[in-house]
Amino acid sequence: MIADGIRLDAKGGYGPREDSYMLADVVERYAYGRVLDIGTGTGIQAIVAAKKGLEVTASDIDPKALDCARENARLNRVDIEFVQSDIFSNIRGKYNTIIFNPPYLPSHWYQLKHVALDGGRHGRLFMDRFISECRNYAMDDHIFLLLESSFNRYANDVKRLNAEVAAKQHYFFEDIVVLAFR
Repeated sequence: MIADGIRLDAKGGYGPREDSYMLADVVERYAYGRVLDIGTGTGIQAIVAAKKGLEVTASDIDPKALDCARENARLNRVDIEFVQSDIFSNIRGKYNTIIFNPPYLPSHWYQLKHVALDGGRHGRLFMDRFISECRNYAMDDHIFLLLESSFNRYANDVKRLNAEVAAKQHYFFEDIVVLAFR
């Protein structure tokens, strides 16, 4: 997987956590074709996909996070295209695999308003935007990999999107899952 490590990103020193590594394992198993990693942060998902030999585009709204991801791609000796984008706002083209590890905690839960964690009032602000727009950027043969939490009532999305729970981890206060859907 990641040979040369990952630096912390520019979003207040927030680096990969358990959820990122769980998603990376799913990316390693499921990603194929042209890959888009939204909200790349440190670039961990994009690097895992690129190490599989896939064509990868990584995006983030934060230019400092993109700088960090570029440096991590260099350290891991992989080629990745980087785009500054607010979810899909500057994305062009279509992809086989679209990955998103969104900020998913409800605003009231994380009082410090950490950009990498704050998912709006109900924690769904970014994931709902992703779900409503992702199909516009998907090739006919595609898969979406979305990280969610029990705070976001992921079970509703499993039913609504006909999604598979590709990975799940339980913590004392929540369950974290990766949904795979087409």
